[in-house]
Amino acid sequence: MGKPKAEPRLAEDEAMAFGRLIRSSPRKLNLLAQAIRGKSATAALAELSFSPRRVAGDVKKVLQSAIANAENNHQMDVDSLYVAEAFVGKSLVMKRFRARARGRVGRLQKPWSNLTVIVRERAEMD
Repeated sequence: MGKPKAEPRLAEDEAMAFGRLIRSSPRKLNLLAQAIRGKSATAALAELSFSPRRVAGDVKKVLQSAIANAENNHQMDVDSLYVAEAFVGKSLVMKRFRARARGRVGRLQKPWSNLTVIVRERAEMD
């Protein structure tokens, strides 16, 4: 007796990478996730390489990890991969304070995010 086998979360032609505790707010990180969503993997890597945003390097690492997972764990062709999904979730928020005038306090919130990137193999057009 035991638990039944869990259904696979991904299809046969998908691979995933999960970036945990990225030091950026979810709103800012989601702008980059929207920018790469639906693009081919090489185009998304090129866009992230030349993006002026600070967090683009972390997003690029997660995308490269998803591509490596597809190649090594699922034997997919790297040239036919595209970013099927890229979504952002909230993680912890560090709460700090800064002393202000007249004995008051200014509250600082330092948010962290999680990023999930799913790459899929594009169907061959024969």
